[in-house]
Amino acid sequence: MKQIEAVASLTALAHDSRLAAFRLLVQAGPDGLAVGEIGQRLKLPGATLNSHLNVLRRAGLVRDTREGRSIRCRADYARMDALLAFLTENCCGNDTASCTPACTPTRRKRP
Repeated sequence: MKQIEAVASLTALAHDSRLAAFRLLVQAGPDGLAVGEIGQRLKLPGATLNSHLNVLRRAGLVRDTREGRSIRCRADYARMDALLAFLTENCCGNDTASCTPACTPTRRKRP
């Protein structure tokens, strides 16, 4: 991931509602959630939620598919992994002996 892409992703996540929506989608796993369900869980009006989801989509953090009359959103795990890798790329000065568990790529379990 390039720095400009990381900045776009971090900017998108730097809002309380967008961060909550993204975390909710990460927790939902690969099946994701319908937009209406996200709105209900976060108690956000449809127009507000749609605006926040559009920011996350433009940053590449959220993908969606149409299912009949509803739209299902999913976290883009590859983009999330790329952002985490970018943030921890030179963790501990590449000294793996002193690296914390937070810097170890295998620390996370895929939902």
